[in-house]
Amino acid sequence: MSPNALYTDLSGYYDLMCADIDYQAQSTSVSRLHKLFGNDGKRHLDLACGTGPHLRRFIDFGYSCHGLDINQPMLDRALQRCPEAQFAQLDMCNFRFEQSFDLITCFLYSIHYSNGLDALRSCIQSAHSALSANGVFCFNAVDKTKIDNTRFVGHSTTHEDNTFVFRSGWHYEGSGDRQSLKLSIQKLTDDTSQLWHDEHAMVALSFADFSRLLAPYFDVHIFEHDYERILPWDGTSGNALFVCVKT
Repeated sequence: MSPNALYTDLSGYYDLMCADIDYQAQSTSVSRLHKLFGNDGKRHLDLACGTGPHLRRFIDFGYSCHGLDINQPMLDRALQRCPEAQFAQLDMCNFRFEQSFDLITCFLYSIHYSNGLDALRSCIQSAHSALSANGVFCFNAVDKTKIDNTRFVGHSTTHEDNTFVFRSGWHYEGSGDRQSLKLSIQKLTDDTSQLWHDEHAMVALSFADFSRLLAPYFDVHIFEHDYERILPWDGTSGNALFVCVKT
């Protein structure tokens, strides 16, 4: 499959792949963090918005929402889910809007889709420029130094008499600024089985690296990857939420 196959050829399966994600809890948590650390504005931009499940929640919270994604098939589905929102097919590492936003989000570790450190710096700069005063840039990330290459997560779901089995896991060679997300999708129909394998190159950083890149632009707060409670990062876990307030 091509590098973007998951988000084009298989865009129709994306929601099935993410069926076990608690979008409500994630969106509620980030909205609460925005209230605690940001301004009182309600202009929201979601980077790498996919089919728009997070945007749907923020619209219901009363935000005025924009979604950005590099793949049009994903945006087409997002527009069906969120007709109230506005969408743009743009690269999250180089975007500009005429208006400013009070909250910019990037869920599901999508910040790592930046193609290298220079692209990630550009993403951070773009987010900073697009935010209003005291605006918040919030994303989740994985620390490259804590990746376990043997660990995979997965789930199965049924749709239109088919069973889908999804498995994904991070892989890091142990040096450099590249990691990958490995994915397998199995489709079972009666006695027929189809299997796809996909691998996405991503930028790899430690949380210390992230903090250094963000520091010139934001006051950075790092929290445990827990959408039920607000807990400071314990310094050991490999997943975290970054809440970055524009300075």
